[in-house]
Amino acid sequence: MTATAFHGALDAPGMVQTESESELERGDRAPDFSLPDVRDDQVALADFADADAVLLVFTCNHCPYAKAKFDTLNDIAADYDDVAVVGVNPNDAEAYPDDSLERMRELVEDGTIQYDAYLRDETGEVARAYGAVCTPDPFLLRNEDGEFTLAYHGRLDDALNPDDEPTSEGGDARDAIDAVLAGDEPEDAFKPSRGCSIKWPDE
Repeated sequence: MTATAFHGALDAPGMVQTESESELERGDRAPDFSLPDVRDDQVALADFADADAVLLVFTCNHCPYAKAKFDTLNDIAADYDDVAVVGVNPNDAEAYPDDSLERMRELVEDGTIQYDAYLRDETGEVARAYGAVCTPDPFLLRNEDGEFTLAYHGRLDDALNPDDEPTSEGGDARDAIDAVLAGDEPEDAFKPSRGCSIKWPDE
């Protein structure tokens, strides 16, 4: 299934376009978390200790920007055995029912989402701890002897709008992942991602 199948109108109710901001710095320790996944299991950052890196992406089910990256993230999860791709949905499911845990579960069960884990941040506390502001908002975490630190924060590729196509075969996130797996620093520490603003539960 292609990402274009999920594109929605950019004037959807409540949708506000925004760009990610840099709050954590490269080398900062990644905030810990323990969140429920689509099977209602609690999943912590420490559970990915066997991975060389974690691509943690604050995302959701309904945003056209997030939908456009479903396949991109699925492909990264499939292509990198040593990298865990973890989606985290922080949106208010009461105001946006399409972002409910049940809908998350449906998207995993039908194969639309094939990340290593898809987690529900019901309070938005974890998204705030990372400084996430939009969906998708990706953070690449390097595993240094069991401690995760930020290696790269920013866009997955240069296709910043839902109907755009990337101009390069790889993409910024893949370049950053390749650098981390090679023991190097990504060329860029931060490149803004673009997406719908996070729909905070308390706003």
